[in-house]
Amino acid sequence: MRPEIAEYNYDWLMGNTLKAASKVPLGSQKETDLTLRYIPSYTGILKSFIDAGPTGVRFLKLLARYYENILNARDQGKKIVGTTFCNTPTILYAMDMVPATFEILTAIGCLVWKRGMFDYMDHCVEVGMPETSCSAQRGFLGAFLAGLFENIDFVVCDTPGVCDTNANAFAFSSTYLDKPFYQLNYPSAIGDDRSQKYHIDDYKELVRFIERHSKKKLDYDRLAVVLQEVDKQDAITADLEDMLLMVPTPIPPIFNLMIYAGRFCFAGHPEYTELLEVMLADAHQRIKNGVPGLKSGEEKLRLFMCYIDHYTVDMKFYDYLEERGIAHTGSILTRNFRDGNKYAQDLPDNAYRVDSSTPEAMLDTIAQMNARMPMVRSIRGPYDQHGMWLEESLACAKLYQADCVIYNGTPGCRNTWGMLKPFARDIEKLGYPVHIMNDDGFDDRVESWEATRDRLDEFFHIRGLLQ
Repeated sequence: MRPEIAEYNYDWLMGNTLKAASKVPLGSQKETDLTLRYIPSYTGILKSFIDAGPTGVRFLKLLARYYENILNARDQGKKIVGTTFCNTPTILYAMDMVPATFEILTAIGCLVWKRGMFDYMDHCVEVGMPETSCSAQRGFLGAFLAGLFENIDFVVCDTPGVCDTNANAFAFSSTYLDKPFYQLNYPSAIGDDRSQKYHIDDYKELVRFIERHSKKKLDYDRLAVVLQEVDKQDAITADLEDMLLMVPTPIPPIFNLMIYAGRFCFAGHPEYTELLEVMLADAHQRIKNGVPGLKSGEEKLRLFMCYIDHYTVDMKFYDYLEERGIAHTGSILTRNFRDGNKYAQDLPDNAYRVDSSTPEAMLDTIAQMNARMPMVRSIRGPYDQHGMWLEESLACAKLYQADCVIYNGTPGCRNTWGMLKPFARDIEKLGYPVHIMNDDGFDDRVESWEATRDRLDEFFHIRGLLQ
């Protein structure tokens, strides 16, 4: 790792950058414009969030708070828990822990820093992580393994389907730094009594693991409060997803990132509820004013991302959609599979419900919520199995009236690359053009944004979707 990269701790540097960024829009327009002139390396991403209005500014505050919680955890006597986006942080907030989600911490650095997370990713390789492993974990993990992050007390994660690179990243980090480690198994089926009982029992063992290593017992009264917050969040998210059904939709492309990133950071925490409330008010105002979500004012095309978005080089992927008049109807990260959601109704036995009536019911609720996290639910085995990737993608593409389906991932996503071609062929047979992005959602060195952009343009032009 270059000496200059090791000068500052990643969490301190990123936390203070975001804290300062969240204050920029609070002044007058003239003050904001002048500030942007003096921070050329951050102008792109900051302007994208400022242009997103009150929601964008509130999201910046949410990200800043995420780092602030990590940086202040020691002084507040709280444990920091390394975890994955496929494990809901709900139980951690109920037990007064501070989650450090590897993929979120990587994505933020990719978006905010022009230099990206490349040095940290490469450090992972230097200490023994395979270069072919998923970059979503390697970015943050490099900073952590280099000692440039607050000390993590223990690691808990959920095996996301058959993604061995994700699972191995957490096992590697816990072994390398000798941290206590618990990994949930994914349920072999959703809605099947036997597999669900197995998953719930496994989740209860996770709670016992956290209690043992934190020296804290789970407070079920506090857990009930957290689940009430989840209930509010799911209701607002359902409203937003209903608005995604509208043509044109009042939901800007960037809102999808905020929906799922906020959930991965603060599910069950008021911080996320506040973001959703601002987002919903913003969307309602757009409907009232007759203003579509796209700044161009014209919705020319609707796409569904069947996997993840693109997170490198500022917010250029979302800006690209805005410029081309392309509505983003979400991805497998956006969906939460709460009962009552329209797409869940088309996928029987795939939804969860919130029940806080008893301690047993609350643990069952969180275990079921966990079983429906991205990849855990969608990519557990054969892509065309009931309730899996193909069925989910087709249900969402149909419901949200998508004109095409786009795949984006990383070279380390071997569980999707291994079945991507037949998956794409099956979707094409049903009338949805499919484009496979051969980049890395977190590492711009694999394919430059300019090359990615040109390939997208070529796809839309050749398939007659945009002229």
